[in-house]
Amino acid sequence: MGILIGLVVTLGCVLGGFMAMGGHLHVLVQPWEAVVICGAAFGTFLVANPMKTVKDTGKAILEAFKQAVPKEQNYLETLGVLHSLMRELRSKSRSEVEAHIDNPEESAIFQAFPTVLKNHDLTNFICDYCRIIIIGNARSHEIEALMDEEIQTIKSDKMKAYHAMVAVGDGLPALGIVAAVLGVVKAMGALDQSPEILGGLIGAALVGTFLGIFLSYAVVGPVATKIKTVREKNNRLYIIVKQTLLAYMNGALPQVAIEFGRKTISSYERPTIDAVEQSTMNTGSVEKKAA
Repeated sequence: MGILIGLVVTLGCVLGGFMAMGGHLHVLVQPWEAVVICGAAFGTFLVANPMKTVKDTGKAILEAFKQAVPKEQNYLETLGVLHSLMRELRSKSRSEVEAHIDNPEESAIFQAFPTVLKNHDLTNFICDYCRIIIIGNARSHEIEALMDEEIQTIKSDKMKAYHAMVAVGDGLPALGIVAAVLGVVKAMGALDQSPEILGGLIGAALVGTFLGIFLSYAVVGPVATKIKTVREKNNRLYIIVKQTLLAYMNGALPQVAIEFGRKTISSYERPTIDAVEQSTMNTGSVEKKAA
């Protein structure tokens, strides 16, 4: 919604200012200039990126428009599933814990936290490191280094869509110049026409420059920045898992360990201690009933 409101405000101010200066909107309606610019931009985007990145960019754009960032419930459920797993690690046998992490889709623990289970990458991340903890011969500083490396890899993969959009945005002004040059070439072929016709052709050519710059700095660039913001916030969930499990490996009780994870959440999004305690208590009640 924020992106749509921003685009409406931007278009309203640009077009409104143009009309206030005495401009006529129909002059800006140059569909073939838009075809040249947008078509060339999309073509170079396909050339520069593998199909997996192309598809992920489309997904990232939808995430940006939907503002698909973690909400308080996502944070509470992430902390809740970690709390439940750490309790299992402390009190149950290895085979009982492995039943949860080997098949999370059928685990009562993960089923109690649907937003975590829906995030397959995050679920796999949690299960992988719980499995390493079960093995029991890994040092916490080694696990921390491994987690940092994997989180950096995940972030790098998620940022490919952002970098692809930035590259397109950087190229749009130049593609606008290409469209303008083509329009000028067309105008040069009509030098024998009246000044009115020739002026219209030159004006149409200059619209290409306008479109290229406008799309770059007012549309593609801001959307790319939004993609970066959304994906970085989603990556924060992995940091929560990392800090929580490391605290547990260093001897903290489950209830204390999740506080380490809670503290990694931005202060204006962080759930309160009471909310976390209430969430984990409710989960414990559900687990007892399931047992």
